[in-house]
Order: sequence, then C-alpha cells, then structure tokens
Amino acid sequence: MNILVVGGGGREHALCWAINKSPKCSKLFCAPGNAGIAEVADCVNISGEDVAGLVNFAKEHAIELVIVGPEAPLVLGLVDALEAEGIKAFGPSAAAAELEGSKAFMKDLFAKYNIPTAAYGRFTDYDQAVAYVQEQGAPIVVKASGLAAGKGVILAASEAEAVDALDQMMNNKSFGDAGEEVVIEEFLDGEEASFFALVDGKTALPLISAQDHKAAYDGDKGPNTGGMGAYSPAPVVTDALAQEIMATIIQPTIDGMAAEGCPYKGVLFAGLMIKDGKAKTLEFNVRFGDPECQVLMARLSSDIVEALDAAAMGKLDEIEMTWLDDAAMVVVMAAEGYPGSYEKGSEIKNLSAANAVDGVTVLHAGTKAEDGKILASGGRVLGVTALGRDVAEAQAKAYQAVDCIDWPQGFCRRDIGWRAINRNA
Repeated sequence: MNILVVGGGGREHALCWAINKSPKCSKLFCAPGNAGIAEVADCVNISGEDVAGLVNFAKEHAIELVIVGPEAPLVLGLVDALEAEGIKAFGPSAAAAELEGSKAFMKDLFAKYNIPTAAYGRFTDYDQAVAYVQEQGAPIVVKASGLAAGKGVILAASEAEAVDALDQMMNNKSFGDAGEEVVIEEFLDGEEASFFALVDGKTALPLISAQDHKAAYDGDKGPNTGGMGAYSPAPVVTDALAQEIMATIIQPTIDGMAAEGCPYKGVLFAGLMIKDGKAKTLEFNVRFGDPECQVLMARLSSDIVEALDAAAMGKLDEIEMTWLDDAAMVVVMAAEGYPGSYEKGSEIKNLSAANAVDGVTVLHAGTKAEDGKILASGGRVLGVTALGRDVAEAQAKAYQAVDCIDWPQGFCRRDIGWRAINRNA
C-alpha cells in the first residue's frame, strides 16, 4: 500500500525505518521528513500542520494509510479531515486528541473515571492559582494545560519557584497560548516509566515498556527537554504491573473516552510514576513518545504496518505483535544550548562510521542535507540507537557509535540507562 508518515523528527525516522521493512508497504512518503528519512522514504515539503495540503497530497498520490507522528496535527484535526475524504489514518480524532491538547481535560477525565493520578487544581486566573500554591505548599508541579512541545512542566521545589512559573506561563506567555490555563498538581516521587498501547476504539494492545530521560544533563540535572534518551525494557514495569496498568489506567481511559462520545484510536502513551509497585498517571500523550519510539521500533520483530493498519480499521483483536528479547537504547545528540537557544547549520561528519557499529542505527531528528553534507537544523538532532543482549551492552554500543560522530557543536548525556544498569549491578 501507499503510505504517508506525517512529521520530521526522530520518532518519524524510526517509524519510516520500520515501515520500510514491511512487505505491505509499496511506496513510502514522509512530510516534511529530514535528511535521514530521505534515505528510506520520499520526503515531501509539506508542514505537518498544513492539514489541507496533506489531505490534497494524500488524494493526489492514492495514499491508503496516513500515520501521524506529532501531536499538533492530531489536535488540529488531520485525522478527521483525512477520514472525511475516505482516507484511512492512524491517530485519534481532534476530540480524542484533547487528552494531550488539554491537560485540564485529561485530569478531569482521570477524576471522573477513577484513574489513579496526582491530586490537582486547574486555573485560568493567576491570583487563584497563586492562592492554591500557597495553600498546598511545595514541592509542587505547575503545568501549562495546552501543547508546549513536551516542555511546559515545571517541578517547583519552593512556593516562590511555583509562583514564578505561574507568572512566566500565565502573565509572560512563556509557552504562548498553552499557558492560558494551568494545571497544578501534587508532587509525586518514584520512578518514571513510559507505557504504550495501540487502540482501535475498543481493543487495546499493550506494547513493551520504556524509560525516558527528560533532564538535559547527567544525573537528571538541568532543565526538562523533549527527551535526551530512552531504553527498553524498563525493569520497573514488571509483567504483573503491566497487567495492572492495563486494567486500572489504559482500559478505563478507553472506556471513558467512548462514554464521553470521543472514542480513542491510535497509540495511547501513558507517562507513569511508579512507587512501591503501584503506578499513577502523570500524563497521557496521543502519539508515540520521542525518543521512546526509537527503542520500540528497534525491538519490534513483527510487521508495524499490519498493526497500525489494524488499529485504524478497528481490527486489533486480530493482531499479535512480537518483540526481540534484546534490549534497546537511544542516546539523543542535541545542539549545544538546547533546550534553550542554539545555532543551526553546523556540519555533522562520520555518521557512516557510527552506523557501522554492530547493532547501531543512527536515526535523524533535526537534520537537513545540503551540498552533500548533513547539517544540524534543530535542537534534538540525532538518535543513536543500539541493540544489545541487555541494557548495559546496548549502552556500550550506543556510546561507541556516539564517539565515532564528529560534531563539536553537539552534546549528549553520558548516563542514559543508569537506573536499569544500577538495578542489575
């Protein structure tokens, strides 16, 4: 079938890389793509947020399945627009995408359907939000309710820090319109994990576990980012806990969304906090995580197109997905200065040497090809992805490949996977 992937980051390169291996895929396009994706798909210069342009392209090129990578096109209603033209799409409707588009909507759904999560308040009035912080005390978590590219969450250690976060979000518009409404939550401690399930409106098919590393620097220090690396499996998610997550978090959400009149289709990504063997939901995302998608696709041994097509058609009950026993790790290489300001246009060399390391695939995120060179064009630029017998071996291979890459303007964390490795030490 003719397939279009929407997006241009590391997640989309991972998806295109997996889709390209499927016998079901006859022609693969990606809009807008990047320099790495161009090696496995035809890249099309259409923005992921150009809904009309994407629909027209899909019609003109007889696209039979559209796979939407990022959250913004989903919230804008790309899936609705495609389905209105009879084009099959993997991803939720705009109404169902509110699970990520509005943290306030998400938290209210948790409360209504008894899904375990942190206690919270939601506010559009700055003074009322400040009063709530002063009433609750610190540490406390302040979140922009709208889409903020994974960065609209402030873990405030003091009341003053929380009030400053509210001022930045609500008064100074540091996250634009996303901060017009805020969610303030109790601080949950424990170990974070990422849990994914494919959903077709009624059936949920759990995927394997992963763990992301949000902080910019080693030791989980520095500002939050879109993700500096990930690994799978995450040992904190035992088989018993995975079953409990499906029963107490994923299935009640699917049932709740159907009851609210916006049945959920696509991938449901639960960000969890786990303590004493119990999981609480930090947030939902309505798309594959980035960089978690990279390690999921590395470990997947069955056909990704078959699974995503079944989810789009409401036939997930006919599908079984299989996974490699190997562990996978991705180390993100980012432009110096990320997640703050950074320069674009620096050249990246020796990628072929990194790709030659056994079990390694270098996935591109913020790259472009120009005059035969690969140039950095974003904040998170590369995802060096490795398979190994366990997390420690995958880590060793990933950093061996990182050290092959000649890019003085880039940096990475050197401790991705530390929790899993310490657990087995």
